[in-house]
Amino acid sequence: MRPPNGLAMWPADALAFFLGFLRDPVGVGSVIPSSRFLERRIVDAAGASSARVVVELGPGTGGTTRALLAAMPADARLVCIEIDPKFADHVARLGDPRLIVRCCSAEHIGDVLAEHDLRPPDAVVSGIPFSTMPPDAAQLIARRVHDALPPGGCFVAYQFKSAVAGFAAPVFGEHDLSIREWRNIPPMRLWRWRRR
Repeated sequence: MRPPNGLAMWPADALAFFLGFLRDPVGVGSVIPSSRFLERRIVDAAGASSARVVVELGPGTGGTTRALLAAMPADARLVCIEIDPKFADHVARLGDPRLIVRCCSAEHIGDVLAEHDLRPPDAVVSGIPFSTMPPDAAQLIARRVHDALPPGGCFVAYQFKSAVAGFAAPVFGEHDLSIREWRNIPPMRLWRWRRR
């Protein structure tokens, strides 16, 4: 179900996202959530329509979470890992039985999957701002994402700066997708890497 007036997000989501940005502009990285155009690209790049398990790092207020859930099979699982407790609570209120929300750092992806006895994810989707986090933390997260994926599993990252490529490429090798979505504020670039 789309919000009234055709917006990509509900007004309450936009306000929650803006307040999150004011609380932690470095950690949130953008003043407004992703557009529906970017959400569609993310869903397609992640292969959500046929995925059994997807992990979303940094779901924010859940716009991309909703798009992923709308595309995923009825018996799939979506694990959202969000470091901001207010955002984690906001996403948990979506109430979808396929959804697992954990409030912790993205570096704990393997622990969260093991805790819920889930198979390796088909895709890991990330909107967390690699450009503003300490390099050691960014390298660790890239490595942990790689280790959580099975061979052929993909890491989809959307950013308005290219720092993520500098951390993912040494771990994954060359990306197999790189596109820019101009119908987003700010325009975002999306990358996809696959575990060999």
